[in-house]
Amino acid sequence: MRIREVEISDDMIRLGQFLKLAGLADNGAHARDLVESEEVSVNGRLETRRGAQLHDGDVIAVGEEKARLVTGR
Repeated sequence: MRIREVEISDDMIRLGQFLKLAGLADNGAHARDLVESEEVSVNGRLETRRGAQLHDGDVIAVGEEKARLVTGR
């Protein structure tokens, strides 16, 4: 399975924001629903905090879709 890379200009982004940016969620409400429904994992672990901080190299998965966070340092 291919993992998409999504680049941001900062050192960190919150999970809800990343889900929208990466196209894994349609909008903020959808991101919240995905997290609350326990459909999101970060680095292979279930993540239930929409505000969880993500850093360079983290891999976020929703179902079969995966995206890796890359910071533009």
